[in-house]
Amino acid sequence: MAKRITRIAKLEFMAMQAKPGAELASLGINMPQFTQQFNDATKDRAGEIVPVVITAYDDKSCDFVLKTTPAAFMLKKAAGITKGAAKSGTETVATITADDVKKIAEYKLPDLNANTVEAAMRIIEGSARNMGIKVTGMPEKEGK
Repeated sequence: MAKRITRIAKLEFMAMQAKPGAELASLGINMPQFTQQFNDATKDRAGEIVPVVITAYDDKSCDFVLKTTPAAFMLKKAAGITKGAAKSGTETVATITADDVKKIAEYKLPDLNANTVEAAMRIIEGSARNMGIKVTGMPEKEGK
């Protein structure tokens, strides 16, 4: 008989730092087993935030899918800042290059709603702009 899904949850943990807690308890899964599997799977991503989609089953087992690190976290890291601008439209807190944006876009491409790296770069550039980070060297968009 097939397992029945009881819940699907989207959570974020620091890589290698998942531990049993309230957010996992509410899923009704085997917390020590999940935390060990998650921590083993994220050894190569130390210091990053790792989003995870957990599918919990009625027999207390679970499956999980790791996602890419959030763009905002990567942009802050690339810019060397701890937080974005309070007033993003008028305030600039840092500047990054188009090469930085391209690296982030290539990494994030599987999780973005984009088919090309150029389209992903536009999405990442928009996130940077909303955070008050100026991007230098981006090619002009056609039709402008």
